[in-house]
Amino acid sequence: MYAAVHELKVACFTWFTYYCSPMERTNEKEHLKREIGVRALALAILNITVGTGIFVIPAIVAESLGAVAIVAYLVCGALIFLIALCYAEVGSKVSTSGGTYTYIETAFGPYAGFIANTVFWFGSGVFSDAAVANALADTLKHFFPVLESGLNRILFFLLLFGGLAMLNIRSLKNGVRFIEYTAFGKLFPLVILVLAGTAFVAPENLRWVTSPGAATIGSASLLLFFAFMGFDTPLSNGGEIKNPKRTVPLGIFFGICSVLVLYISIQLVTQGVLGKTISAHKDSPLGAVAGIVFGSAGILLLVVATSISMIGTLAGEILSMPRILYAGARDGIMPKALAREHPRFFTPHLAIAAYSSLGLLFASSGGFQELAIISSAASLVTYLGVVLATVKLRKMTAVTAEKTFRVPGGMTVPLLASGVIIWLLSNLTKAELISTSVFILAISVLYFLMKVLKKK
Repeated sequence: MYAAVHELKVACFTWFTYYCSPMERTNEKEHLKREIGVRALALAILNITVGTGIFVIPAIVAESLGAVAIVAYLVCGALIFLIALCYAEVGSKVSTSGGTYTYIETAFGPYAGFIANTVFWFGSGVFSDAAVANALADTLKHFFPVLESGLNRILFFLLLFGGLAMLNIRSLKNGVRFIEYTAFGKLFPLVILVLAGTAFVAPENLRWVTSPGAATIGSASLLLFFAFMGFDTPLSNGGEIKNPKRTVPLGIFFGICSVLVLYISIQLVTQGVLGKTISAHKDSPLGAVAGIVFGSAGILLLVVATSISMIGTLAGEILSMPRILYAGARDGIMPKALAREHPRFFTPHLAIAAYSSLGLLFASSGGFQELAIISSAASLVTYLGVVLATVKLRKMTAVTAEKTFRVPGGMTVPLLASGVIIWLLSNLTKAELISTSVFILAISVLYFLMKVLKKK
């Protein structure tokens, strides 16, 4: 309940300061540069999805499933593909900035768009970024003890968020290029570890000696599903994607396929090298493998890879998430100033600055931890909204008149995806469901309250 109350206070402050002054709903034409191709989009998806979780998940999954853990990866991969197919169809139809928010707003109107916009950038973005920033500081403090706490830690956050914000304000191309570099920077050590670790794999460690039930595999798949979250964030740059009808489906396909292959390879090598001792290395199973394969130098390699992974995740978020604010301002549900584009760089500079500032604020305060679960649940809620938007947009001839990508199988994929998401949400605890519901209810009340104030 603390989380819900805290979110309500922050949301009230944000929206009240804006809506107290009446404003007309706008739909300003975008002038952003379309510079994101298939490769950049696939790498952005890979970069954001492969975050800090993959460095610890292999041990957690293997603890309950052993060598059968590979089944959970295949199940989770199939589930995420269902949702990704819906994103590919909607993303090929709606080519303006905003991603998840714009898809839902286009299909269901301003109220649904308002909920999606707020839940996505605030619930799913700001707090998760603050968590990643603190995890990065905790990783680096082993080499730089001054980052333990206090002013030095805050200055580090200022440099981190400020540097990434300036990079993305000055040029979309530089932001995309940095994403590509960090993607390769995090992937190179992981690929090297997988290739070198293959020689240390003991075949007996990969034998299936148990047959876990569907419930056990389901709970493990739920954990893995959260590890796959984030693939949708780069789609927020819809107004900067080249030929969305082709780029969005191909970028999603190649991005998620790469994530799945990497995850399965890491799981097989980790399980094969550590065997039954994997549960003794819950905090850093990949570090344990690196120590066996490369010695002490391997541990340092994994620390570097982890740091690059976190920086890459933050860079991807700051590249894409501000476009949610920009799109909301463009449509009149956010402060109009956030829709301004830099006259020289043609980037939504105020939206980037505002989003990065919030990340800095919550990273410095540390209060974001109580909202971590709401952040995860928020992603599931917005995923469900996009899946339903897939069905709705098929019926909107104005949107679908032009030939675009369409998921085969009629209603099969959207229905299966909806069922999966509802099943995952049903696994939340009662307290988590209440907190998430209170948050959505609070911003719903704000929406209708401010709508009345605007009329007056």
